[in-house]
Amino acid sequence: MTDALPDPLIALRPWEAPEVTSWGRLPMNAVDRRAGAVSLDGDWRFQLLPAPDAPVGEGWSSAYVPGVWTMQGTDDLPRYLNVRMPFAQFPPAVPAADPTGVYERAVDVPAEWAGRRIVLQVGAAESVLLVHVDGLPVGISKDSHLAAEFDLSGVVRPGERTTVRLTVVKWSDASHIEDQDQWWHGGITRSVLLYATDPLYLADVTVRARRDGDLRVDCLVRDSGGALPEGWYVSGELDGQLLTQDAEFDRANAEDERVSGFLGEARLRAAVPDVRTWTAETPELYGLTVRLHRADGTVADRSHHRIGFRDVEITGRDLLVNGERVFIRGVNRHDFHPLTGRTVSYDDMRADLVLLKRFGFNAIRTAHYPNDPALYDLADELGFYVVDEADIESHDHAHEIADDPRYLGAFVDRVARMVLRDKNHPSVIIWSLGNESDYGANHDAAAGWVRRHDPTRPVQYEGAAKRGWADPGLASDIACPMYAPLQDCLAHAMSGTQTKPLIQCEYSHAMGNSNGTLADHWAAIEATPGLQGGFIWEFWDHGILQRVNDGRPAGRGGAGLYGNGVAAPGHRWAYGGDFGETDHDGAFIADGVVFPDRTPKPVMFEHREIAAPVRIECFRHEGVVLSNHQHFRGLDWLSGEWQLALADGGTLTAPAELPDLRPGETAAVPLPFELPEDGGEAWLTLRVTTSRDEPWAPRGTVVCLPQVRLRHASPVKHAPVTHRAVEVDEDGLLIHPLLTAGPTLSLWRAPTDNDELGGMAARWRDWGLDALTRKVVAVRREPGRVAVVADHLGPGGAVRHEQVFTAVEGGLLVEECAELPETLDDVARVGSVFETVAGLNLLEWFGQGPWESYPDRGAGAPVGHHSLPVDELFTPYLRPQESGGRHGVRRFTLSAPDATGLAVRLDRPRQVSVTRHRAADLASAAHHDELVSRAGCVVHIDAAHRGLGTASCGPDTFASYLVPAGVHRWSWTLRVL
Repeated sequence: MTDALPDPLIALRPWEAPEVTSWGRLPMNAVDRRAGAVSLDGDWRFQLLPAPDAPVGEGWSSAYVPGVWTMQGTDDLPRYLNVRMPFAQFPPAVPAADPTGVYERAVDVPAEWAGRRIVLQVGAAESVLLVHVDGLPVGISKDSHLAAEFDLSGVVRPGERTTVRLTVVKWSDASHIEDQDQWWHGGITRSVLLYATDPLYLADVTVRARRDGDLRVDCLVRDSGGALPEGWYVSGELDGQLLTQDAEFDRANAEDERVSGFLGEARLRAAVPDVRTWTAETPELYGLTVRLHRADGTVADRSHHRIGFRDVEITGRDLLVNGERVFIRGVNRHDFHPLTGRTVSYDDMRADLVLLKRFGFNAIRTAHYPNDPALYDLADELGFYVVDEADIESHDHAHEIADDPRYLGAFVDRVARMVLRDKNHPSVIIWSLGNESDYGANHDAAAGWVRRHDPTRPVQYEGAAKRGWADPGLASDIACPMYAPLQDCLAHAMSGTQTKPLIQCEYSHAMGNSNGTLADHWAAIEATPGLQGGFIWEFWDHGILQRVNDGRPAGRGGAGLYGNGVAAPGHRWAYGGDFGETDHDGAFIADGVVFPDRTPKPVMFEHREIAAPVRIECFRHEGVVLSNHQHFRGLDWLSGEWQLALADGGTLTAPAELPDLRPGETAAVPLPFELPEDGGEAWLTLRVTTSRDEPWAPRGTVVCLPQVRLRHASPVKHAPVTHRAVEVDEDGLLIHPLLTAGPTLSLWRAPTDNDELGGMAARWRDWGLDALTRKVVAVRREPGRVAVVADHLGPGGAVRHEQVFTAVEGGLLVEECAELPETLDDVARVGSVFETVAGLNLLEWFGQGPWESYPDRGAGAPVGHHSLPVDELFTPYLRPQESGGRHGVRRFTLSAPDATGLAVRLDRPRQVSVTRHRAADLASAAHHDELVSRAGCVVHIDAAHRGLGTASCGPDTFASYLVPAGVHRWSWTLRVL
């Protein structure tokens, strides 16, 4: 083995030649080659060179394949940038300092492979792969997220040991079109295997299975010797039903003078009676086996497929699956893992999709590249609509590259190879040409190839949508904008000019405490023809598990993941800037609906309710109306239980018999309970669960919790008592045996990521809301009553705050009023904050819960009686920020293990939070390992709390969820348990 790359490869410098997409690489295909393959996964000899043309030395270490070297102890660490490239060179140039990994291992080629065609498959390598076997150059491949195959038949000898060297160049011309919003890594990220076929082999299989049962299977046959032997033929069967050869197709091929002895094509047909169609709700799959026979009937090759019968079409402005307009409840998904970076196991992918299915998602956009092949098998099996996206994003140089003819081949190559690999998956319903790469001739060329090769699916591209949602001539069959304001979407749908379905490729950004107005969006989508859904950005928080003591990735052997969103002791979730890089985009990498350990964020419960298959509405006073909001399925797979939550009387339960409803049908159901005369406010919930084991959920899994209010609360009257004194200190703050800091005005919250990136936090700091000066104006004392007037002063103006403390039967009434000047027209909150003594560890409340909720993100938190330890109320977003709030709280208690403590009753439903941290504690910390919990509780009671929105990347919350200037009044009672 030589110590340097062969001169031809060095002279070519493929890492700076966008015209070179591959050399020696076999065409992509959809043939299943897993059976009989030899896995080459495991430890390889490894060297990290400073540049691709640097000599290979004698000092070998070890690296695990599949995996990235950036997570395996090298000095080349992960780096995060969203838009900007990590180097200054313009395309196609790259820096001279270009980390290059050299992987090498000995391989024993099975002796029984003598006379067979031998193929090396490298699942994925980023970003340029150079392959050598026994020192001989074999091939080159680009495209970091699709497999590369190389024919080794003329290089290796069966029964002998051979040396395989895989050289991976990190930075290349391809990096400029792989500028996705994720960590930059380097390495071999998917499995490597060696397999063998007969010289006569299936080169590709294309399946077309329609919802009427018509099946067509096109087979491409090759022989490694060149011309095909006489007499070959193909056969197939579908779950025992034999397929027939298409004689007309064979005759047409025989008569076509263009067909040579090199080209082997055959078509199999079948008409499947009583076909079970595939949809995301009913993912019915059939087993297809295709065999290639020699003239004597022996089998030379075979391929197995799991296929589904379904149609996808666009009619007018509707995307139809099997003739039905379906809502796309989607999420964007990267291949990610906090211990391995980019490598995801089959079990991990299954866990991803099972979790999404349980929370009502039915669609995935493979952002922004083809995902691991196993994901598509799982999507077929579990039921997801997939927008399959090509590995193209040139965000930093989008305008220059979109029309650059040097990159034309790369665009078409990447899109075509994706289609060739994934075309037989029923889950794939749309092809995407990539992401955030402007729009140019290169996209049109790629779109043209797809439309010719696969007319059965629509094509989309967000960059084309920017040119006009209604333009029918652009390279997108779907209007797929990102983060378009809802009012713009509604206006387009009502304009009379809409020509395409409007399905946003990204519409709600899950960075930190976010995803406000999600329910508002879906109420509009479901009520407006022409709007059909969208994809949340994104599934994961891409926090890498990092050791705190040395700041390096924990790697494959890192500490276990707890499953509660919190990193293990001695570790933290790293984001941009945590690996010593100075140029980075911080926590923008943490924008998923799940934490890095796959713990659901509160928004998941919001989405579950928005996507509920069963809905409930009041029907006069006699009962409720149930409706089936699915597209294809009845309710027989579901069970129900009625729950009646009485504000003053606990919770009653009764079994529920769900009516037999087809999709879209409704039925009136009598009330399951007779409301007691007392009990105050009453809420009826239908707890819907799976009635049997599903592939994605065991029997009894909660599917949704639809709820209606049956009775409003009655006004609460307070009887003052004058014989009990109310005490305040010299600063006019309440003195109470269970409070270490009396209630005072709060207008500030620890900024969320949306607050920071949306500019609100900067404005609040300019106003001084984080450090207002409190000045007592007056204290008036009466028997059993004290009134305190204080001004809170800051650069934004003075806020007058009045508190009246009145002794009442059983406790203390606190009446408050805050008057905000017109200059403070959009603050974080208006309310009270106080701190308690230590030992109060349990919060029980009547209101929305049990998970976190906010004014514009509360649809998924049903009203009822809830209870949680204080330490479990806090939501550990990767960058500490406002969290742990509960919306619509009517009353709560904070108690010690001996049941002593305090109870608070609110004048009406309010936003409440109870944590161990002040807002200043959260705002000053970059990670959770920097936080120190306080012994007591920090309690916020808000008269008004600003919505969350998604302004870190997308629209802010709606005006109705802002906290305006003017007068705010609220009251609450405090008593000792």
